[in-house]
Amino acid sequence: MNIVQISNVSKEYMLGEQHVQALKDINLEIEERIFLAIAGPSGSGKSTLLNLIGCIDIPTTGKIFINGQDTNGKTPDELSELRLRNIGFIFQTFNLFPVLSAEENVEYPLLQIKELDFTERQRRVVKFLDIVGLSKFAHHRPNQLSGGQRQRVAIARALATHPKIILADEPTANLDHKTGEGILELMKEINRKDKTTFIFSTHDSRVMAMADRLIHIEDGRIIGGNAVNGKGS
Repeated sequence: MNIVQISNVSKEYMLGEQHVQALKDINLEIEERIFLAIAGPSGSGKSTLLNLIGCIDIPTTGKIFINGQDTNGKTPDELSELRLRNIGFIFQTFNLFPVLSAEENVEYPLLQIKELDFTERQRRVVKFLDIVGLSKFAHHRPNQLSGGQRQRVAIARALATHPKIILADEPTANLDHKTGEGILELMKEINRKDKTTFIFSTHDSRVMAMADRLIHIEDGRIIGGNAVNGKGS
């Protein structure tokens, strides 16, 4: 089953007085449970594509279905709810709240899910900080953590809402080689064990090598996609 379906999607915007066509007639189907990498040079449109899948932005033309839901015509509040229930985000700059501890950063998105009580929120915080190996650092703020530890907090936060999809935008870009390897192995293990779909925007050859499927994008167009490790098409 496809968790994401993109049909004839284009994205245009104005940059000052310049008209930019960031994506041009994109068609893409992404299977459930896959570890997918979207690769391309800077300015190719891969981050724009990730933002559209994440319902952070909307296409100029075309349709996007997330977990069977048509995003076309949804209000900002409806898109926010769809994101909350289906999508987790991991960014290269971590995007943690500096005044909150690791456990508070992980809990933050859970506060938006009204049916979760305090006990369930705390259970998830403890569970996912343990999964990423940071139980002992629950009370540390981001400035007391290394880059790799901060990215692990971001992974725990992304997982805590039980999303179907994790979107990772250059998650290893600000990490040293060894730390980046550890983060990628952790995400691959989560993908295998929990069957969570991972979609990466990346320049990192290590991500591409680990991917089940690799999509190449250039000048706003998909120019190739293949199965890397026996999955995908």
